[in-house]
Amino acid sequence: MARKLVGVVTSDVQDKTITVVVSRSVTHPIYGKRYTVTKKFAVHDEKNAAHKGDKVEMSETRPISKNKSWKLSKILETGHAAEELKDETAELPVKEAPKPKAVKAEKPTEKAEDKAEETK
Repeated sequence: MARKLVGVVTSDVQDKTITVVVSRSVTHPIYGKRYTVTKKFAVHDEKNAAHKGDKVEMSETRPISKNKSWKLSKILETGHAAEELKDETAELPVKEAPKPKAVKAEKPTEKAEDKAEETK
């Protein structure tokens, strides 16, 4: 039976590959303090179904590439942050860029004219 892990998708930019972060809590053997250990996995997603922020279950499989030996089993929860962001941007009014102001041409100063005469 293959191992199964649960993690959160941090990147879905690549084609048929997602990056999943799995966090686990570990107790220090001497001091007894609990701390979090995180590890990133490259996971094969055949249908490009998972997106950033989704909570997914992945299972171990034969090596698919140099870095991929896990495949997506199922999506447990969808990331709500991406959906909320899309809704918010749809409601925002589009602002028009301000028109540029006309720039007045400045007259050359006396010093600039003096320098021009001196160089001749």
